[in-house]
Amino acid sequence: MAKKDQTTEAAREKDREKWLARFQVRLVMQPGVDRAVVLQAVKDVTAHCAETGEHPRTAFGDPDAFAVQAAARLVPADRAARARQRNGVMDALDSVLKGARDLAGL
Repeated sequence: MAKKDQTTEAAREKDREKWLARFQVRLVMQPGVDRAVVLQAVKDVTAHCAETGEHPRTAFGDPDAFAVQAAARLVPADRAARARQRNGVMDALDSVLKGARDLAGL
């Protein structure tokens, strides 16, 4: 019976790690998120789960949706707006360059 408990706990731990990995990837993709924001968000999640014993999915739901919420909470609005603007400019530039390459046959 103890072996089954170890297997179940190992599976739960792997699922927690997968949730956290997905959360971190999605968080990094949010405008204005830097290393400090990611570290703070992961610290908040792991501390909560350690204190309550809850799985992150139970406590915070979908990692993608929670990443958006965490970014909104942790990234100052002006920094997020600047990052969105910069991303828009880079997307437009990339589109122009792609069009130029297509015209040149590259």
